[in-house]
Amino acid sequence: MSIMVNLDVMMAKRKMSLGELAQKVDITMANLSILKNNKARAVRFSTLEAICKALDCQPGDILEFVPDRAEDAK
Repeated sequence: MSIMVNLDVMMAKRKMSLGELAQKVDITMANLSILKNNKARAVRFSTLEAICKALDCQPGDILEFVPDRAEDAK
């Protein structure tokens, strides 16, 4: 996967639990867990905005581009 979700890192920095963030963002814990565990295939900008507001961070603090190893060999 080329895009890594570092939501767990930001949650730890802000000392916020999954349940607390889910409540603030108004998203189910199951869907937030999918995002946190890098299982999501997409994220809505409105959800990303709400997460950034709740964690007082920027999208780049949560999302990270990691090149595939096959691309590194080129």
